[in-house]
Amino acid sequence: MSRVIVTSQTGSSRAFSLVPSSWTFDQTVVVVLSDSYRMFALLQSRIHEVWATFFSSSMKDDLRYMPSDCFDTFPFPATFTTASALETVGRQYYEFRAELMMRAEEGLTKIYNRFHDPNEKSTEIARLRDLHNGIDGAVLAAYGWEDLKLSCEFLLDYEDDEEENGSAKRRKPWRYRWPDDLRDQVLGRLLALNAERATAERLQLGDGRNRSRPRRATRAAVDAGQPLFEEA
Repeated sequence: MSRVIVTSQTGSSRAFSLVPSSWTFDQTVVVVLSDSYRMFALLQSRIHEVWATFFSSSMKDDLRYMPSDCFDTFPFPATFTTASALETVGRQYYEFRAELMMRAEEGLTKIYNRFHDPNEKSTEIARLRDLHNGIDGAVLAAYGWEDLKLSCEFLLDYEDDEEENGSAKRRKPWRYRWPDDLRDQVLGRLLALNAERATAERLQLGDGRNRSRPRRATRAAVDAGQPLFEEA
């Protein structure tokens, strides 16, 4: 493939990009062997973000995205290979974001700082937020979870009691995100789906053991929506 999906291992915002596969990647860059906007949409969605945040370790205020914890164990929707809507919304979001970065002459960090800033009122950032909500809706539809009512608001990720140091002001940890109850519902469903697939695989193996551990996902297994577990 000519392109692959990448993200930084550590960062305050989880942003995925498509870059040429001919590049040489630093060990702190996570590389996903896919060139599809469908995969990009799924990884960029808040559904995957909820899962990755739950299983990530942290470095100061930043989260560390470790593939063995955040990607290999992620329960992909069973309809992943046939969810054409994901390809459409993924392409639309990606191309708009790329054009916005070019016009503003800003990288992903600045764009997503504006994305999560409650004082940012530009029409372009508002459009990016709407497109992101569209990705989330398409991913939930791929899972068959259209019953969930999506809503986003500006919330603090945590209470920051640190006093201002002289004239320097620390940026408040605002994030344009789901309310906690919606986030917890999605996480609960993902965890239940993982458990169901682990049980189904144990029954298929027929050896009666009831312990399982995450297994490394092959591209074929991910594309086929297979369970990402194996017996311990």
